[in-house]
Amino acid sequence: MSVNKNINTVQDYEDVLVAMEGYVHGLKTGNVAELKKTFHQDAIMYGHLGNDLSQGSIDNLYTYVEKFGAAPNIKTNLTVLHKTPTTAVVRIEMEHDAADEDFTDYHSLIKINDEWKVIAKLFHLYTK
Repeated sequence: MSVNKNINTVQDYEDVLVAMEGYVHGLKTGNVAELKKTFHQDAIMYGHLGNDLSQGSIDNLYTYVEKFGAAPNIKTNLTVLHKTPTTAVVRIEMEHDAADEDFTDYHSLIKINDEWKVIAKLFHLYTK
């Protein structure tokens, strides 16, 4: 099925949020397999963890989740900042992840074969 590149529907916004809710649920449950459904296999991730720059493959996220596990107390707010029929940018404000850290994420998504996939995650860790 081809993407209609001339229509930007409310359903598209809802579909983007559903994809990102899969990400949040994967964090909440510590389920790496679920997280992997949200991301393109070649996705990248960049951001600072303290003085260290986390950079490169989205595998870094999976390693983080494997290390810290589930985040049952996580609180999130998801906002679609902009969307076209084939691309989207979503901001996620997070409090109390598995390591009890707070983050702001920016996710860039692309629609491939009628499915939204994150291709890049950019994040900021707040100092407590």
